[in-house]
Amino acid sequence: MFLRCFLFLMASGLLIPRAALAAEQSFEQWLASFRAEALEAGISESTFDSALSDAAPIQKVIDLDRHQPEFTLTFEQYLEQAVPKSRIEKGRQLLSENRELLDRVSAKYAVQPRFLVAFWGIESSYGHFTGGFSVPKALATLAFDGRRAQFFRKELLDALKIIDEGHISADKMMGSWAGAMGQTQFMPSSFRKYAVDFDRDQRRDIWATPADVFASAANYLSQSGWKDDQTWGRAAYVPAEFDRALITLDVRKKLDDWQQLGIRRFDGRDLPKRALSASLVQPGDGGDGPIFLVYDNYRTTLKWNRSTYFAVAVGHLADGIGGY
Repeated sequence: MFLRCFLFLMASGLLIPRAALAAEQSFEQWLASFRAEALEAGISESTFDSALSDAAPIQKVIDLDRHQPEFTLTFEQYLEQAVPKSRIEKGRQLLSENRELLDRVSAKYAVQPRFLVAFWGIESSYGHFTGGFSVPKALATLAFDGRRAQFFRKELLDALKIIDEGHISADKMMGSWAGAMGQTQFMPSSFRKYAVDFDRDQRRDIWATPADVFASAANYLSQSGWKDDQTWGRAAYVPAEFDRALITLDVRKKLDDWQQLGIRRFDGRDLPKRALSASLVQPGDGGDGPIFLVYDNYRTTLKWNRSTYFAVAVGHLADGIGGY
């Protein structure tokens, strides 16, 4: 979950200078000014007060934002932590237990059930780790602190709109230190764009309602270009004399063309006889790790989280859950 938050923040836009206003204002003054802005944007007084009346800067959030530890795991170490055997086994169990619901979601949004369970597993360990921070108060802290003031101010307004619409109460809107929420770890802006009320109870509940969790994830992927007639990719065998400049998402070739260049499945078998376009990627640094032949769904996964580690981990977990 930490990696997702970190990469989301890095990829969301250009960093802006620390706002001078935050240095000149107390938090109470800043909050009063933001309250006026929120009410003008249509947020009710009761919603604002329930979410932020007792808010104060959260030092732990500031520390995490300013001093994010370097991500030093190798790809193999990351994969071992993200896709342990226990998570695969739990995913298979949950796929079976939720099969009817997942099939209905899959039929509507054209995303295979094993991938929905895999995203769920990587993001929040199947709903067990969704974050322990008040989302409005964490976002208020980050908006006031100033490093990404405009970004977090917008996310905070979106969070208040979600509460105002009745999807969740302020005291239950919990998430990561950076504002990623629920079992799908959506930022408030992603919630407003992609979250779904699949059980039709008038709330889009990504915190506690499996139907909404699965459908919201599926809607995100579907709108981002997911193709349910394809997998994500596969481990590849690459000959020693291969031109490694071709190992990049910037190069796309048909499978037949890769076959002619000596690329095979990892076990040496020929590539599938399908008219698919694919790229070669090698997660991590150093040039000695595994290489993967990836399809369009891998690229769609990168729209969810722009980490090659994350994208391959989702694919591996989905394959394990599906028995591939």
